[in-house]
Amino acid sequence: MNTLIELYDERAIENILAPDMFHPRRIIYLCPREVLRDHTRQQKLAAFYRKRGWEPELIFVGTSLFEADRILRQLFTIEEKYPDCAIDVTGGSDAALFAAGMFAARKGVPAFTYSRRKNRFYDISGADFADDLYCDLTYSIEDFFLMAGGTLLPGRVDNHILSQYLPYFDPFFSCFLRFRHEWPTIISYIQRISPAEYGQIPPLDITGSYTVKGERGSRNSANEDALQELAQIGFIQDLTIIPDQQVSFRFRDVHTRAWLRDVGSVLELYTYKACVDAAIFHDVISSAVVRWDDVLGHGSVLNEIDVMAARGVIPLFLSCKACDIKTEALNELAILRDRFGGKGAKAVIVTTESCNAAARHRAAQLGIAVIDLEELKTGQLVHRLKVIMKAE
Repeated sequence: MNTLIELYDERAIENILAPDMFHPRRIIYLCPREVLRDHTRQQKLAAFYRKRGWEPELIFVGTSLFEADRILRQLFTIEEKYPDCAIDVTGGSDAALFAAGMFAARKGVPAFTYSRRKNRFYDISGADFADDLYCDLTYSIEDFFLMAGGTLLPGRVDNHILSQYLPYFDPFFSCFLRFRHEWPTIISYIQRISPAEYGQIPPLDITGSYTVKGERGSRNSANEDALQELAQIGFIQDLTIIPDQQVSFRFRDVHTRAWLRDVGSVLELYTYKACVDAAIFHDVISSAVVRWDDVLGHGSVLNEIDVMAARGVIPLFLSCKACDIKTEALNELAILRDRFGGKGAKAVIVTTESCNAAARHRAAQLGIAVIDLEELKTGQLVHRLKVIMKAE
């Protein structure tokens, strides 16, 4: 097979999986006219294949999604020019699939499909090369964004250093669970006594008042037990507390400084470690920032996924919430999953609160799994991730 015909699909992975599996010399995309005009999208596809280590010829043929007769005529024209072609009938509109079936039957062109449930390719007609063929491809998180026309950008977390801190994340989360109700005020206190000038290297040595201004005119005093536990973990050092007067300590480093000044970091880091501990993912990222297109500046669309993991050809999108689950958060997570993962992608929302019935129902409607406080307290996060990914 030198030429592979792909029926363009809104789900990006449907457009690249078969080509990446079989490596034809040429890929012909039967696509909507807006894709035909979108040269940036075409360049992103070419960049994806280059990143994967090969450079097929890409041909884009504009067509209607709803006119089966027209699609069929176009397929006949393609076959006349490229008689060595085969056709992938995994994605595409109903009209395109109908036309593809007629095309394969009349011309004897090999046709095959892919089953996401079984992760195998199957021969539909004359495609022995794809018969019951296991898909052994693996995609990085960057690959998933690139195939969908997005770009992975640096986030709030330096993922290269996280492996060094894995032993600290479970004790850090245990500290959070112990002081869960006071956690926002604990973090707020640390923020107050560790300000940094914009553009300056943030100081690690901290000295501050025992009591500082809180929210809405309130007073926020040092939580001595919490600070002592953070010192035991090793996130702060040289802790000295003079009751009712002064607190001083040294952050372990700039990374722990950032985590202790952000309310949600503890859950994100714990979730990241759970993905690593599950030992079923080949790529895990904390704070995955994606730019939807190549527009820079104020016109660009950016989103952050708190934690993202990849297993084979299936991405997992995780949203971490140190608060009640809101409908807006569920909707945003579903949009990101569908846009950059497509059919088969998984989405999970992890919350440090108990999930109410309404939020759980809305999550189920959107195909989002919920992991809430009770499961976190009983150490079930790793197990749930394996179940969600059908690895257990």
